[in-house]
This record gives sequence, structure tokens and C-alpha cells, in this order.
Amino acid sequence: MSLTPKEIVTELDKYIIGQNEAKKAVAIALRNRYRRSQLPKEIRDEITPKNIIMKGPTGVGKTEIARRLAKLVKAPFVKIEATKYTEVGYVGRDVESMVRDLVSVSIRMVKDEKMHEVEQKAKKVVDERLVKIIAETLVKTNPQENLTIAEIEENYNQGKYENLTIEIEVREKSASFDMMNGMGMGEISIGAVFGDIFPNKKKKKKMTVLHARENLMEEESEKLIDNDNVNSEAIRRAEEEGIIFIDEMDKVVGKSSQSGPDVSREGVQRDILPIVEGSTVATKYGNVKTDFILFIAAGAFHVSKIEDMIPELQGRFPIRVDLDNLTKQDFVKILSTPKNAITLQYASLLKVDNIDLKFTDDALDEIATIAEQQNESSENIGARRLHTIMEKLLEDVSFNASGEYPLSEVVIDRPYVIKVFGETVKQRDLKKYIL
Repeated sequence: MSLTPKEIVTELDKYIIGQNEAKKAVAIALRNRYRRSQLPKEIRDEITPKNIIMKGPTGVGKTEIARRLAKLVKAPFVKIEATKYTEVGYVGRDVESMVRDLVSVSIRMVKDEKMHEVEQKAKKVVDERLVKIIAETLVKTNPQENLTIAEIEENYNQGKYENLTIEIEVREKSASFDMMNGMGMGEISIGAVFGDIFPNKKKKKKMTVLHARENLMEEESEKLIDNDNVNSEAIRRAEEEGIIFIDEMDKVVGKSSQSGPDVSREGVQRDILPIVEGSTVATKYGNVKTDFILFIAAGAFHVSKIEDMIPELQGRFPIRVDLDNLTKQDFVKILSTPKNAITLQYASLLKVDNIDLKFTDDALDEIATIAEQQNESSENIGARRLHTIMEKLLEDVSFNASGEYPLSEVVIDRPYVIKVFGETVKQRDLKKYIL
């Protein structure tokens, strides 16, 4: 059973603070995918995803909402910048490469799942092979130690040979290159082209048993999975469940000048249009239809507006969401509430060096105040401002931590924050009296 929109928003709330309108919009879009999958085929083919365009300054959660959404349902996801692409006829990446990137991600996801399924079967073969190699190695290096295969196998299972250096044959991977001639095939493996003439060579390499197991597990798992099934399933997932996040959309919007670097802005929009509208893109794994891929576009739209996009492209993004600027209250929540809160990240990092880092509530309040003030007085970089503040705040603590001493507690309170950001606080207070 798919998650309901309310459940999706609840899950997103664990990582993203605020932006309820955006969360609601993506939750409905995701639920509609599930609803569509339950319909008869003739109706299902008529229903296309309602693409979303997000407007808001940097650092307010646009990318994170899309990324967490895809992670939630294990959907193939790629984030691309619209500024990477140039219109046809200019040197640069063509817009079809975003679909090829999505398929590559989907292939990797499906392959990982299939490898996990055959893991036990592959492990049995690898373990037998490694025990045999270890036995041969021990005979060469230590002939006086007469261990039976059963004894070696027992020691191996207990992990006693993990750091033993052995020699194994590993398959050399074929080099690959990008096709940049517009043929739409993306990355091509030389092995795929000349595989019959030059089959994959095997090369002897020395490595520890631990690393040898990883190499051999990959090799054996590859033998046990059907690549044709992987490819067809990956293409199906990319077509039916894929999410493409197009960032910096506002950078290719605006009136083009007759000369200079802006000449291809509108051209990029016109090239993106058929991909979003629904077309077939050739990839090295097969043809991919983009009709049912969910596209989420985003941009700050400070200078240009969404209305400046070409009308045809505007029509392909019927759902528009404005993301709010982050307030002091939002910053306090970001510092303390999410599962991956920045304070927890730094506390975990410093615990490695035996430092128990704690933040008082008044310290978080002061950090949030400074973040809000800095975003107002200089460039508004949203939640990313907290990273710059935390790095400066914990600079001395991080520098002096060595891990040589027993666990010691370091408490960050308001006086400590004010001491570090004394000049910043003075400037903030001064602005109360000077226009």
C-alpha cells in the first residue's frame, strides 16, 4: 500500500522544516502516481503526471524536498541544473542526457536489489573459492604449518585471515567514453563494441582477503543476475516512477540578447519542452518514454519570473508553489528538530575525538538570530547560512580536539556564541539606532 499524502508530509517533516505548501503539492503528486497505477491500462495511459515548479531563494529546501520524496518511495531520481544545457547547435550537453542519467540511476538501483537477492548464493561460491586460495597461499608462505582444509575453513569463518595477502584473478573493466555527437547513446563501453574480438581479460592482483571477497562477490553476483531483466525493469521504473529535478530554471528564463552568452536561453527552454511534454529518448539500454516521468523545476526567480518562461513550457508545469523565506523560529527548529539536525551531525563528528558536544536552548536561539540577521543584511542563502555559522562557532573546539583524552563535555551556550560572533552582534545592535 502506498503512503497517503498526510503520511508523506509527516515523513518529510522529519527532515525538512516548514514549506508546508510545497510538501503538500509533492505529496499529492506522489499519491496520484499510486492512484494511476491502480487503474485499467486504457485509462492509465491517458493520465500524465502534473509537473511542479517551485519558486524560492536558495537554501530553503527545494532540492531537499524532491530528494527526500524520491528516497521515501525508492524512485529513480536525478538532479540537474538547467544551466548545464545549451540549445542544439552549441557545444555542451544536450537535454536528452538528463533522461539517460535517470536510466543509469535506475539501472544501478535495480542491479543493487538483484545482487542483494543472490548474495547468499554468491557468498557460498566465493567462500569456497577463497578457502582454496588461502590454502594454496599458506602452503607457499608457511609450508611447515600443516592445516587441513576443514581447519582453514574454520579459521576463515572466524575472520582470522581477513588481513592475509593473497593473489586472485580479477576481471578488467572496459574503459568507456561519452558519445557527444548527438546520437543519443550516452556512455559507450569499449567492451560492448569490441567484446567478441577482445573478451574481458583477467589480471592477477595481490590484495587482502577482505578486499578479495568484495571483488569476487561482485563478479559472482554479476554471473547470477540476468542483465536483460535488469535493463527492462530499470527502464520501466524510470518511465513510471522516475523523478527529474531541474534546478536553476530561472537562469534560462528571460529575454535573450542578440549576442553574448544569453543567446541560447530560450533555445534551452524549447529543447526541454519535448522532454517534459513526452517523447522517446534513445539510451544504450533501450528507448525510454518520458510521458510519465515526474518533472519538478525550481529556481529563485529574483530577476526573471515564472511568467517569463515560454508559454508552452509554462503549461507543462501546472502546479506552482512559492517557498517561504526562513525565519528565526525556522532556524531554531532546523538546529534541533530534524533527524539529521546540523547540531547532531557536529556532535557525532566530535564524539570521535572524545568530545561530548551539547548546545543550550539559548545558544540555539542566538545562532538562529545571527543566521536570520546575516541573511537579511547580506545574500539570503537560507539554511546554508547555518553551516557557515557552525563552522566558525566550533572552529577552536574542532582544532583542539585530539582524541587523546577521556570523554569531556563541551557546552555551547549564549555567552560562548556572543564571544565568537562579538563583532556581528555589535553590528546587529548598532543597526537598531542607525538607518
